[in-house]
Amino acid sequence: MSSSLAPPRRTLSDRQADTVARLVDATVVELRSHPAKGLTVRNVARRAGVAPATAYTYFASRDHLVTEVFWQRLRELPPPRRVGDAATRVGSALGEVATLVADEPELAVACTQAMLADDPEVRRLRDEIGAAVVARLRAALEGVPGGVDDLRVATLGLVFSGAMLQAGMGHLEYADLPDRLGDSARLIIDADEPDAPASPGGTT
Repeated sequence: MSSSLAPPRRTLSDRQADTVARLVDATVVELRSHPAKGLTVRNVARRAGVAPATAYTYFASRDHLVTEVFWQRLRELPPPRRVGDAATRVGSALGEVATLVADEPELAVACTQAMLADDPEVRRLRDEIGAAVVARLRAALEGVPGGVDDLRVATLGLVFSGAMLQAGMGHLEYADLPDRLGDSARLIIDADEPDAPASPGGTT
């Protein structure tokens, strides 16, 4: 998961921001009514009451549009809670991201497919999403013995990416991800602490 900063996004006027918001909202509504594979920018534009040509000035593809839905939800998350030990905090911080689309199966499928797309705009948003996840990880890991080292952050990022992919493919339940991620975080964090006490569940 990349932590590089993406190029700055263009500043939108109030009217442009309203158009983007309508398209994003229409995407979610469209996915609640139709399978993800049938989603198109034109259909979303029609539902939003926006001309297709206008929609394409903001979103280069359906993958770009769907990734924007995930990115906007991620930006609305509050900062990680400072409750519990580091592994618990990491599990909570990543679990909140992992369950952003948990209650909307077609949106979850669409997000999994969209964020793997080889599209310049999707890659830019992936960088922004990656940077936001890394920031949440670093905040959750504050106070860990040995400091917040890059290897630990990168390893937890890989675990998170793999968990999201597995859930998107239907091999894991999104609802189970917070606990799974917390267990993985405990293994990674405690690996450098041979005398670390056991967790309440017995994991060391």
